[in-house]
Amino acid sequence: MRLTTKGRFAVTAMLDLAIYQKENVPVSLSDISERQNISLSYLEQLFGKLRRCGLVISFRGPGGGYFLSKPAKEISVSDIIAAVDDMLDATQCQGKGNCHHNSPCMTHQLWENLNDTILQYLSAVSLDTLIDMQPKQTEQPITVKKNNIKHHLEVQP
Repeated sequence: MRLTTKGRFAVTAMLDLAIYQKENVPVSLSDISERQNISLSYLEQLFGKLRRCGLVISFRGPGGGYFLSKPAKEISVSDIIAAVDDMLDATQCQGKGNCHHNSPCMTHQLWENLNDTILQYLSAVSLDTLIDMQPKQTEQPITVKKNNIKHHLEVQP
């Protein structure tokens, strides 16, 4: 069992968006791509799914980008992972219960319980929680592209 790259990148990109979004200034995928070293085309695929699931709002055109659709404290890691179709599963049978001659194996319930525990934990961790887990940094400039011009903004801790 492991979280796939799709799930990891989606959580990372959403955390980046939560940290860097400012009122009235959407965050561009190219900025997230640059900061997190994630392919722009891959981010476009992920954010299409995140938008369809209602986790982000997109703005097109020059100066366009994304905002979270609701406060960071209301978006859980499990919401993000589910939105990109990447659920963790410790069972061999994908939860179908047919892992041993078309019936549950001896350890099926153990792995089901682990799945439940992981889902419960990821449901309890919000983007806001992840922001709080980030190391505190001193003031640092961030670069935002707007109309193909880079602007430097100061971030207050």
